[in-house]
Amino acid sequence: MKVKKIAVLTSGGDSPGMNTALRAVVRTCAFYKIECYGVYRGFQGLINDEIKILKTRSVRGIINRGGTMLYSARSNEFREKEGRVKAFENIKKHNIDALVVIGGDGSFNGGLIFQNEFNIPVVGIPGTIDNDLSGTTHTLGYDTALNTVMEAIDKIRDTAISHDRLFFVEVMGRDAGHIALNSGIAIGAQEILIPEENIGLDVLISSLKKSKSSGKTSSIIVVAEGDKTGKNVFELAKSVEKVFPDYEIRVSVLGHMQRGGSPSCFDRVLASRMGVKAVECLMDGEKGVMIGLNNGKINLTPLKAAIKGKSKINSELLRVSMIMNT
Repeated sequence: MKVKKIAVLTSGGDSPGMNTALRAVVRTCAFYKIECYGVYRGFQGLINDEIKILKTRSVRGIINRGGTMLYSARSNEFREKEGRVKAFENIKKHNIDALVVIGGDGSFNGGLIFQNEFNIPVVGIPGTIDNDLSGTTHTLGYDTALNTVMEAIDKIRDTAISHDRLFFVEVMGRDAGHIALNSGIAIGAQEILIPEENIGLDVLISSLKKSKSSGKTSSIIVVAEGDKTGKNVFELAKSVEKVFPDYEIRVSVLGHMQRGGSPSCFDRVLASRMGVKAVECLMDGEKGVMIGLNNGKINLTPLKAAIKGKSKINSELLRVSMIMNT
């Protein structure tokens, strides 16, 4: 079947590069003379028929914008079969042949279910700062988030040094420690706590004692939000404070600032490559796949494998981190 109309939506947490990918999808459709429809507010927009034609002028000036011009929303209604039936009725209403989903594992799971139930070809573009999908070394927004975190912690370090303080800085990463590990190495963290390792409080205390005995008066500990060394970063800081009552300890949670900002050059180029490939895949009859990046080349991974497989933490970076903390 020749693809004549493609719809694109963004879903789940926003990430820098989503707008760039959207722009690439729209412009690639225009290049191949395919009608492109934008679905506003994710899967909920499919249900509510928030579907509009997008032309090349529609995506003018968004290549450098963070967030998503299509907006994003979580949809409990889409989790139910009745909601997905409504979404399919609107797909038929607009004679849409295929769907591009820009998002993370939850979004891909919804897209895969929709494809299986109604035979609508779905292709996924990985948009999540956590970099936690199998089948790609980089997800959209990950590189930008790393740079945002690095710049923020560099500023925190100035304060830490000026006041002889120990800072615990929490970064995003509920299930994956990629942001914490890479940014921690980049800023020279004393320790990096990630869910994949969970070094434990005793090891952390031992490390701090060692650094203190060497004359170090300020330190930064980078903590992924999914790390279980403490119940949370605040409880962890209190536990450390009991052992080091003379340390002036502060906690900084970077939070959603990591999602925002203008995408980096790397993310803009990656988003453009992925957007082009997504449309061309659908033209070639591909479906149920995620566009990924491996060894600098764009590749395809089945959505099911991308969702179920977890991206592995880089063992070399763990070794580098250990050596740098000496």
